Order: sequence, then structure tokens, then C-alpha cells
Amino acid sequence: MEQADLFAEALNLTMFGMGFVFLFLTLLVFVTKLMSAIIQKLQARSANKPDQEDSTTTLDQEIDEETKFVIEQAIKLHRGA
Repeated sequence: MEQADLFAEALNLTMFGMGFVFLFLTLLVFVTKLMSAIIQKLQARSANKPDQEDSTTTLDQEIDEETKFVIEQAIKLHRGA
């Protein structure tokens, strides 16, 4: 192979690689923007729906006494008290 042919092949491979990376990154930007728009629409829909559950529930209302006792004992055991 001559020097000119080798240089042309290197230039060709470089341009092909840079073009491929450019196309991939451009596609990645558009897909990310599309996902962002979809998520924003889904969040807007879920924000407009009224909640059926009471959002003022506390942790004491959600767990029973036995579970609360077991958690407290585990924390005490972990802390070494």
C-alpha cells in the first residue's frame, strides 16, 4: 500500500467513526427529550387525579402494635442499648 492510500483509509475510517458517534448522540438527545415529554405528561395526568387515600396518615396508623414493638426492639439491639 502506498502512503496516500493508507492516509485516505485512515481519513475514511475517522470520518465514518465520527459520523457514527454524531448520529448516535443526536438520536440519544431526541430519545431523551421524548422520554422527558412523556414523563411530564404522565405526571400532569396523575397530579390532576384526586387521591382516594387519605394522605394525612402517619406511620403509627399504618403499622400494628406488634410490628412497631419488633421494629423498636431491633433498633435497640442494633444500637447496643
